[in-house]
Parts: sequence; structure tokens; C-alpha cells
Amino acid sequence: MSGRARLALCAMVATMLAACAMLPLVDKGTWILQAAFLLAIQTGVGAAARRVPLARPLTVVVQAVVTLLLLTLVFAREQAIAGLVPTPDVIERFGTLLQAGTDDVSRYAIPAPLVDGIRLMLVGGVLVIGLAVDALAVTFRTAAPAGLPLLALYSVAAGLSDGGAGWLWFVLAAAGYLLLLLAEGRDRLSQWGRVFGGAPRKPSAVAASMETPSGSAIAPVRTGRRIGVVALGIALAVPALLPAMDGGLLDSTGNGSGTGPGGGTISAVNPLVSLQNSLTQPEDREVLSYRTNSKDTQDLYLRIVSLDQFDGTSWKPAERRIEGVPSPFPDPVGLSPQVRRAEVKSRITADDQYAQDWLPMPYPATRVAIDGRWRFEPIGRALVGDRGETTKGKTYEVESLLVQPTAEQLAAAPPARSAIAKEFTQVPDSLPRDVYTAAQNVTEGASNDYERAMKLQEWFTNTGGFTYKTDVDAGSGSAAISSFLKQKEGFCVHFSFSMAAMARTLGIPARVAVGFTPGTSQSDGSMSVGLRDAHAWPELYFEGVGWTRFEPTPGRGNLPDYTAVDTPTDNPSDGVVRPQPSESAAPSGEPSAQPSQSCSPQQRKLDGCPAAADPNAGAGGGDDGLPWGTITAATLGGLVLLLVPLLPLLWRTRVRAVRLGSGGRTPDEVSGRTLAAWLEVTDTAWDHGILPDESLTPRKSAARIVRIGRLDPASAEAVHRVAAAVEQVLYAPEPRPTSGLAEDARRVRAGLRADLNGGGRLRASLLPRSAVRVAWACSARWAELTGGLGDRLAGMVRRPGKQEG
Repeated sequence: MSGRARLALCAMVATMLAACAMLPLVDKGTWILQAAFLLAIQTGVGAAARRVPLARPLTVVVQAVVTLLLLTLVFAREQAIAGLVPTPDVIERFGTLLQAGTDDVSRYAIPAPLVDGIRLMLVGGVLVIGLAVDALAVTFRTAAPAGLPLLALYSVAAGLSDGGAGWLWFVLAAAGYLLLLLAEGRDRLSQWGRVFGGAPRKPSAVAASMETPSGSAIAPVRTGRRIGVVALGIALAVPALLPAMDGGLLDSTGNGSGTGPGGGTISAVNPLVSLQNSLTQPEDREVLSYRTNSKDTQDLYLRIVSLDQFDGTSWKPAERRIEGVPSPFPDPVGLSPQVRRAEVKSRITADDQYAQDWLPMPYPATRVAIDGRWRFEPIGRALVGDRGETTKGKTYEVESLLVQPTAEQLAAAPPARSAIAKEFTQVPDSLPRDVYTAAQNVTEGASNDYERAMKLQEWFTNTGGFTYKTDVDAGSGSAAISSFLKQKEGFCVHFSFSMAAMARTLGIPARVAVGFTPGTSQSDGSMSVGLRDAHAWPELYFEGVGWTRFEPTPGRGNLPDYTAVDTPTDNPSDGVVRPQPSESAAPSGEPSAQPSQSCSPQQRKLDGCPAAADPNAGAGGGDDGLPWGTITAATLGGLVLLLVPLLPLLWRTRVRAVRLGSGGRTPDEVSGRTLAAWLEVTDTAWDHGILPDESLTPRKSAARIVRIGRLDPASAEAVHRVAAAVEQVLYAPEPRPTSGLAEDARRVRAGLRADLNGGGRLRASLLPRSAVRVAWACSARWAELTGGLGDRLAGMVRRPGKQEG
């Protein structure tokens, strides 16, 4: 098998190994066999085109055309001519399948069913990536950049999967890439031969350090394997060691042990991806059912997660530290004992087809009993599945509080504590000014934050002329909010995002909650929650009450009692209200007024550990920021990342300075400096694309460098002068020192660079080919050390025998 055919085969194998990362995304893995078969045909076509040979761009075009024909045959043969030739109907069919596949990806949890749309996305994606890898690594003979499409293929799969076996898929993808690099290296090295390097009668330390030991065979391929293994080990170990990389490849981002005390971070995928799709389903399928001891279920929203970070492109959950599930939960942040609340017990069952990473439950929950691996996010008081744990088919019990503040308590709330105000009033610089202006105009005349919140809610639901409509663009960025305020039509996402953003511009801490409205009561006393009950609503923070729900979406959910102007305020501090028991549960005892003993460090950071009596206490505190250790480690890590790509340049600069240093005094030193100057000339030519040829004499090597490098007369004379000095050192009975060799070597380098374009000069500087000498030197040193150790061990074994003899 030729070197290029071997390289093409390795490119195909590398693509398939990276594609294995997508196996967990669907419930059947048969698609990968189909992808492998089609990719083999694509690779064979490329090999045949290169053998003709065709021009490189034409080879890629031929492979692309064959790929289109293959996809047409498999996915759209009924619309094609003779089942193979594409027509406009074929393109339309592809568009329909891709659109259906995109919708299915949003609709289904992982693993998704292998429908035609998803199968086209998987198989077509593998073929496109395979074509890019083959073109880069084989057709254009640059295997290193071929890692980018392989990385893209792996990254898509890693971003969508639950990460349970992510390390395995990473190892497979990395092994495929290393295999590709080794195949290219073997192919290139087979054409190089050995690098010329004459040896003086008594080689100096400078020259000897740059050459191979006499009589020893260099094994660059073996060295490449060692380097690859070390690099793979570093790639696996560094993310686990750097503190700024929690949630890296090997960390269970958003996951952890369900019962242990360990930590971890979570940066969740935005759950709004399928919210609009749920609201527009033709059939309202049940996803949850529950029973509760509360007779009043209109405020029993089932909250999934809070979106508390607005970066100008979307609202999303902030990256949070997660911990083991406490029992009971810490007291709700900011909730004073003077605010009336009721204790509620609910038993919730998720449908077998509803798989959600976050656990739907009433807010604020105080205790959860559920089987499986779950973690607690204390700021949002949410539970998230660990290592692929979902709600699918789960039945769990939740104890929660039904908080019932009065309008007077909300109106009298003092300013929010500084840490919460700092984090939850941030708005991006990209937020248009008309959003600020609208917030100011709507709340004009309000004397406190509660009145401002009421005016915003009233404007969205009644006086602002807004219309509830689901068939609109579900954008959530700054521009989408501004557009919504002008067009005045949208669904719950637009209303909740806009009210939360406007509240933040007014200095009111705000976030967006996502979940379900209470659902529909059934004849057996249970409540049924369907897809169309999916909802988003804003939560605003009031000191002494905590996070408080508002309902700006007209015709959805229900307005809380405390937002009604005539809400009665009878006995606002008369303690706990006990709901009437239902047939499924009994009322719990009164809530404790003592502060929670399980207050998390994150809540302490946000002043989130409420006092027992004074709702205004704890207004201090603040954000301590990142610890200096983390900042220092992150800075050092960044410097290392910047330095690593420059290592070949720095090494080459240092070697050049050593080789072209001051001349020696003794004959041996003079000979060594002459050979070092010649080695610098040949390495410089190597860096600029002229491969060394050891079979040639120095004089013929110089002529070859002049011819291939198209040197100007001055540079050509410099090369010949250095070559003549080398021949004198090697063959003259009494070598004479030659002056100006360092300057000649620098003149040669300038001449070679003058013939290259900017990209060629940049590559010669940043990625010098002669840097492979480092690997060769390490390999030789390792062989020397291991060989010497073996000899010593053998001597130790033999020595007792000699003594006995």
C-alpha cells in the first residue's frame, strides 16, 4: 500500500472514531454502519482521482459530487432521476428532512429516536467532515489542520450528550487524530532520508549536541508515538487540575453524586429551546401529574430552573456550584418570618416520555424525596440530574411553602441586600436605550419597587396593547426585546424576558423562571400538566419576602393575589396558614422560624442566610470576588497557553544564537563552529521547505539550496563559502579557520526568506521543520539512558558469579 493510500485510510478511520461520539445521541446505532460504508466509497473515489491524477481542487469537487449522489440515493431516490441524479425536488426533500430533524432534536430527549431527519443529519455530517479531513490530510498533505473538523464533530456530540462516557469518546477521537498525524509523519519521513551532518575528527560539544550519535538509528516514528501519548495524557489531566476549568472534559458539569457532599459546577443548557415547540404542539400530551394537600392550586407553579444571567444574546442559567441534596433545604433567601406562608405537600409523577435534567417542583421547595442521582443548586433552589439522571418515569414527593405576602409588605420592603442587587440588576451594554425609556415611562409616578413592578405587569397584561401569540420568532436577545416592545405580540418568553430586563433597568433584582403552570384538575382529585402548560414568568426580589412571582403574560397562568389592588391585609403576621388536607396527603406541621443549619457557602456569599426575626438584618455582605489563588492559576494557565505555540520559535532562535556564536580558539573548536554554521545553513533551508539530502556532498548540497531556494547572487556566494569551509574541515590535512561564516549563514537566511510570501515566512518562523531535532535528541537520550540502565542491571546480576568463581 502506498503512503498516500495509507494516509487516506487513516483519515477515514479518524473520522469514524470521532463520529463514535454521536452514538449516545440516538437510540439505535445502525446509522454509523451506513455512514462508514458511504465514507469508504467517498474515500475510494478520492484515492482514484488522485491516482489519475486530477488537480487537487478538482479531486475535492469530484468527491463532493459523489457524496451528493450517495445522499440522494439513500435519502431522496424517489425524487431523483433514475434514483440517483439530483433534481430541485431532491434539494427540497433534503430541506424538509433537515427541518424535521432540527425540530426532533429540540423535541426529544437523548437518546432521540432514529427518524429520517436525524439520520440525514448524522450521516450527512459524517460525510461532510470526512470530505474535509480527506481533502486537508490527503489531497493537500496538511494533516495537522484536519484536526479542526474532527474537533467540530466531537464537540457537537459532546455538547449534546449527557457526558456520562465523554472521556471514552474523547480518547477515541484523539487516537484517530494521532493515528492520522503518525501516518503523515511516516509518509514524509520515508521521503527525507537521513539528515546530512558531517562529524569532525574530534567533534565539539556544540556540533555533537545537534547531531545523531554515531552508529545509532533514529526512530522518529517511535518518538512521535511517545510524544502523542504524553500530549494525550496532558490533555486529559490539565482540565482536571486547573481551577478555572471546572466542568471540563472529565468533570461532570452540572452533575455530581446525588447524596455525597462533593461539589461541582453547573452551566446548564438553556431549557427554552423547546418551550415554543411545546406550546404549539397539535396534541397536548400529559407530561406530569400530581396530588397535593393544598385546596388552592392556582399558585402551585411547577418551577424547573431560573434564568438569572442576561448577556445580551439570551437569558440563561448562570454557572453555579452544586452540592449534595440537603434535607431540609436552607431557608429561602430574604423570606422573613413575618410573611404568612402555608406548608404544602405534593406527590408528582413524570411521564415515561418526559425526560428532563431539571426536576419540576413548587417554589420554594423545602424538602424532596426522590430516588436516583440528583444535585442541589442553592441559589436557584433547583435539583439537577447527575450523570444522565432525568425525570423519566420518576415519582417523587416535595414539601414546599406557599408564600402569601401582602401588598403592604411588598411596598414597605427595604432595598435589596447589596450582593443580590449587584448580581441580579446587571444588564448588557447592548440593551437598546428604548427599553430603558419604556421602563421609565411606564413606571412614572411610582414611589417604590412594588408599585413599579405592578405598573409593568399591568402594562403588559392590560394597558399596553400586547397580544399573546405563539407563532413568532422566539428570540431572547437585546434586539428581540426591543422589537417585541414595538410589535407588541409574542408569547410567555417575550413577556417574561422583557419585564425582567425592564425591572433590572429600574434597579429591581429580577430573573426569569421556567416551568409549568398548575395544570388542570381531574375527576379523581389529581392535577394533570401537559406540554401546553409550559410557561416562563419573571421573579422579582423584595427584601423580607424573597423571590416573588409576577405574571405579565396576558391570558396565561393567573395573577397572584398580592398583585391585586384590593388585596386584604388581615393579620399579615399571624403565623402559618395550614391548608385543608386532601385524600392523598396530610398537612405538615408549622414551619420552624429558626435559621437553617445547612446554609450553603454560595448563599452566605449572597447574604442568603436569613436571620430568625429581623427581615432587614443582613443587608451588608457583598461579593468577595474570585480568590487570588484562582486568579493566579488562571493567569499562569493563560500564559502557558500563549507560550506553548511559541516554543519552536524560541528553541530555533536559541539554537541559531549558539551555532553562530563567537568562533573557537583551538583547531577543534574552529572545526566545531564551522560544522555548526553549515548545520545552521541546512536547517534554515529545511525550515524554508528545502529538505536535507545527506547523500550529497556539501558542494552539491549548496548548489541544490541555491537552485531550489532561488537565491540572489550574494546569498548564493555565502552558501558556497560555508560549504567550502566545511569541506576544508572534513578533508584538508590541516584545516584553516574561515572568518565570516556566521554572517554568511544570516545572509543565506535572508535570501531564503525573500523568496517566500508572508505565510511562508510565518510558517518558517513559528513552525520550523528542523524543530524535529528536539524529538530526535530526546529519543536518542532516552535510548542512551535506558541502555545504560540495562547494562548496569546486567552487571549487578553477573557480579556475584564472578566473585564465586
